[in-house]
Formats: sequence, C-alpha cells, structure tokens
Amino acid sequence: MPDLFTTATARSAGLSRSMLRGSSFVRLAHGLYVRLDDAIDVPERLAMLATVLPDDSAFSHHTAAALLDAHVDFPPRAHVAVTPRRVLPQHAGVLVHARRLQPRDVVLRRGLRVTSGAQTFLDLAALLPPAELVAVGDALTRAGHLDDARLTERLSRAGRVRGVVRARACAPLLDARSASRPESLIRCWLVWSDLPDPEPQVPVHDRYGRIVAHGDLGYSRWKVLTEYEGAQHAERDQFGRDIDRYSLMAADGHLVLRFASPHLHGPETVVTRTRGALLSRGWRPGTS
Repeated sequence: MPDLFTTATARSAGLSRSMLRGSSFVRLAHGLYVRLDDAIDVPERLAMLATVLPDDSAFSHHTAAALLDAHVDFPPRAHVAVTPRRVLPQHAGVLVHARRLQPRDVVLRRGLRVTSGAQTFLDLAALLPPAELVAVGDALTRAGHLDDARLTERLSRAGRVRGVVRARACAPLLDARSASRPESLIRCWLVWSDLPDPEPQVPVHDRYGRIVAHGDLGYSRWKVLTEYEGAQHAERDQFGRDIDRYSLMAADGHLVLRFASPHLHGPETVVTRTRGALLSRGWRPGTS
C-alpha cells in the first residue's frame, strides 16, 4: 500500500472499513487516507493533501493564517485557493475558493504553497469582524509576513473584492508591537472609543531612568497601563515575574489595569475601567 491512498485502493488491497478506522490510518478527506508510522501533525496532513490538489492551488484563509503563525487555530476543513475553472476540485475535507492569484500572492511555508500575508489578510477581511482581523494582521506583521508596502500593494489591486473595504479600514491599525490576540482586541476597543489612543509596549523606568519593564498598553502621560493575563500567567515562574513587573510599574507611579479572558467578550468593561483610571489621573474628555 502507498502512504496515501483512496478507499477503492484500500478495498482492492483487502482493507475493510473497520481497519481504516483503526489507529494505523488517518482520514484526510472523503475517500482519502494516509498510512501512519508515527503520529502526524496538521502541516504533515496538509502536505499529504496537497499531493492530490491541482498544482496551482494554495492553502488560504484560516489555514494560511495558521501556517503563517498568526495564532489562528487550524480549521476542521482546510481552505484552498485555486484558479477559477469551469469545475472546481471537490474534496469533503477541503473548502475550495476561486482566486486569481499572482505569483507575489503565494509563498512557500513549510514546503507548502500558501497565500501571502497580504492575500491572507484580504481573504479573512470578508470573514472576520474588524477587531479579530486586526489581531490577525498584527500577528502576520509581527511574524514578518506582512508590512505596509506589501499590504498597500495588494489592496491597490483588490478592486471590489469582497472584504476590501474592511481590509482598507483596518490596515492603518496594524501594529507589530501587539504581542497577542487579546492585546490587539483591547487596543482596537480603546482606539474606537472616545478615549485617547493607547500606546503599545509602554516603557517603565526605575529611579535612575533605566527601562526595567514594559506595559502591554498604556498612556505615558497619565501613567495608566493595561495588562492582559492569559493562562500562562498562572504558572509559578511567570507568576513570580509578573509580581516583580507590577511592583516596578507601581514604583514608577503607574496605575495598572489587569484584564483576563472573561473581559474579551466585548469592549464595555475594558473601556469603562480604562476611562475611570484615566479620569482618576487627570484626563478629561476632549483632550488627547
């Protein structure tokens, strides 16, 4: 048996359905299986799947974002972009999108053809709400797959492509200094509120003027910082480092607001608490 085979090939070799459901095989798509020697990860599955896709295909949308380190989960069904044709290829495990991609819109990643950072951002603009789109764009920029020049060039060719209006509106907000999706969401909510725009990675100084820490987001003028604490902050070593950072922030006169996953359901709590903190430090509406 070859490493990659169809249901018909398996049956001709004497493999029953129950055998295919065993631990020695993985179903890549409807009627398409791969034989395993060891555990297989998602990129390896995609590499196997690519062997039965057209040569002009490229993994796109959420699949591309995950391959480009945008901290997006791999979707259950791989997204693939192919050149428009009369009959698009169909696989139960694949979502096929017709795209006229130029060579610059495709990159190689882990040996796979993947839509570029700019193309991926444009494709996802039709599917993601604005704040989530900015979070993906921040991650692509941080990972080196996107910058102003490449995004501007791609959007200039977009015409009336679905999602291009949202992509153009969100493009100016992208910032590689946002270190995580939650930081990007919080930054967007604050930028879109009536509060001053926050600064990413605000420096914290000691009494000698040396930079000893950075706040996720904040307002240097009013010495207000916002910090997001994910699950990793509960680990003992990280918890100790956080205590040290917060002490340094307080010693530099900062008021620190700490947010966690329950606060990511919408902007109200983040904006309300940040407004209160700014007001307590002398900010008044109408000032920037």
